[in-house]
Amino acid sequence: MNYIARKKAFELLTEYNKDIFHIRHALTVEEVMKWYANDLGYEENSEYWGIVGLLHDIDFEKYPDQHCIKAPELLRKAGVGEDIIHSVCSHGYGITVEIKPEHEMEKVLYAADELTGLIWAAALMRPSKSTKDMELKSLKKKYKSKGFAAGCNREVIERGAKMLGWELSVLQEKTLKAMQETEDNINKQMSLIEDAV
Repeated sequence: MNYIARKKAFELLTEYNKDIFHIRHALTVEEVMKWYANDLGYEENSEYWGIVGLLHDIDFEKYPDQHCIKAPELLRKAGVGEDIIHSVCSHGYGITVEIKPEHEMEKVLYAADELTGLIWAAALMRPSKSTKDMELKSLKKKYKSKGFAAGCNREVIERGAKMLGWELSVLQEKTLKAMQETEDNINKQMSLIEDAV
């Protein structure tokens, strides 16, 4: 695995992403990916899984119409290895690119990315503005409401669950738990970022 240090990966992310919403999403997916690495028995690679999560939308803010198409150029320019580039681009499979998720980590990214957005949108509607007191049944209800977080592609989420060989409810439960357990860490990072802006 051709590694990029986490500090360098974060600098690269913020070079192309200035919007606080996008930075928070990147940090969320990073933490969720690390959580999944530990949950699925890839503890020794959790930092690597996290970096893929952190960089997965590197091109989205500046080049939304070239999402996962512009990413290889930006990442190669920064010396990021081809394995990370493949993983980052594979989450656009069937949407903008035909790079198929192969490794379990890529399938997790593909399945969980959109779902984290939907869960966070649901959290923001709660009085607590937090995932921590959200129950799975509440998430499932929001998920079924097609008008809610309509930008979150449920087809991709369901295709991702299928790729992993999981029921949709398993993916929902695990991703919600991952977000609940990492929310404090994300909030801490976000407050440092917002103070620096």
